[in-house]
Amino acid sequence: MIMYILLPFFYLIFNLFKILYSRRNKQCCILDYQCFKPSEDQKLSTDLSGDIIMRNKHLGLEEYKFLLKAIVSSGIGEQTYAPKVIFEGRESCPTLNDSISEMDDFFNTAIGKVLARSNVSPSDIDVLVVNVSMFSGTPSLSARIINRYKMREDIKVYNLTGMGCSASLISIDLVQNIFKTQNDLYALVVTSESLSPNWYVGYDRSMILSNCLFRVGGCAILLSNKVVSSPLAMLKLKCLVRTHHGARDEAYGCCFQKEDNEGSVGFYLSKTLPKAATHAFVDNLKVACPKILPIRELLRFSISTLARKWLGWGSSKSGGSRTILNFKTGVDHFCLHTGGKAVIDGIGHSLNLSEDDLEPARMTLHRFGNTSASSLWYVLGYMEAKKRLKKGEKVLMITFGAGFKCNSSLWEVVRERNGGGDGDDGNVWNECINGYPPETLANPFMEKYGWVNSEDPATFSAKKRK
Repeated sequence: MIMYILLPFFYLIFNLFKILYSRRNKQCCILDYQCFKPSEDQKLSTDLSGDIIMRNKHLGLEEYKFLLKAIVSSGIGEQTYAPKVIFEGRESCPTLNDSISEMDDFFNTAIGKVLARSNVSPSDIDVLVVNVSMFSGTPSLSARIINRYKMREDIKVYNLTGMGCSASLISIDLVQNIFKTQNDLYALVVTSESLSPNWYVGYDRSMILSNCLFRVGGCAILLSNKVVSSPLAMLKLKCLVRTHHGARDEAYGCCFQKEDNEGSVGFYLSKTLPKAATHAFVDNLKVACPKILPIRELLRFSISTLARKWLGWGSSKSGGSRTILNFKTGVDHFCLHTGGKAVIDGIGHSLNLSEDDLEPARMTLHRFGNTSASSLWYVLGYMEAKKRLKKGEKVLMITFGAGFKCNSSLWEVVRERNGGGDGDDGNVWNECINGYPPETLANPFMEKYGWVNSEDPATFSAKKRK
């Protein structure tokens, strides 16, 4: 009789444990990540930047003045890295081997380090996701990694191209969905961009601008949903929201890889880009806010908005300020894409962020430039090196990409990693973090090449020939 009474109870307990175990297996956690730091001989100094511009035969005096203004206001310093083809003076005629070599340098460094530090064998990887937007070889780059590290025959492989600067969060979303259907997996996300075949050598201003922003970089990220790996996790994914405005012609055409009138290939950045980014950002936040902010903040915002609309409280006519959400009620740190100084300023203004909140993104732009989809992880590395990330805190990542896309994700810090100083944690900021933020972010380009503003076209052409 007692057994018949206790049997349903034990059955309930068993299923409860089963559900809890299943949920733990569905988690998407980052065990470790490794950003790529190119060799010192690939640093793009001010002098070399000037040489590259001067040897571009297509550029006249007006284009040079435009570039001078763009570089000075870009927020990029003298420590960023460029592809080797630039230093060899072959940016106008890159080869297939240049592209492959650039990727191999990254693969051999970042992937090897993150696996070794995590004590995970390449044969343990169950899922491999590679995203490099503007270079797709045959066999694929993912196949090249599998061959290099001798991974398993049954590994699940995804090779993404054309996804732009927001590709790393797209890759994370792909991994998360796989984790929801299968347990006890390791996933490796490899994110980078190939600049060797995409350095623009023409004179179209909308395409020259990309040369002032994009730099060499990449990141390898190791994720898992293994229960035994949970104590080792650094970050746990709380939510991820993707927004795609590709159906809108204006948004679709604002970022484009194309040829100019002379046949030179480059990356076109339209004047409508800020508008497209704003629309995608707003639509993304509409979905993300209920997932990342506490109910009390959502209620406060709703009540304030209704009061402004129906009662006129705090309206602009009465001298009041606009009603905005306080993202700091649900987010402790903001990991922003380093698309450029204007992008960082725009997000900061929209979210009402302080200079301390924007510092990691600004410093990453200054030190490493825009490394496309891997930029987020350099920003995260800065936060770690400054020892800002504490257990239990939340990190919001926001990225933009061609298409046009805006993706965001919220992470919880599970384990603090010893960043900064001489710690052997693989952080690319370790050697220079004590010098950041510098006293000034002023670019010396104007000081060295500002003479062009007072030159006439004939004199400028003569100096270029020399």
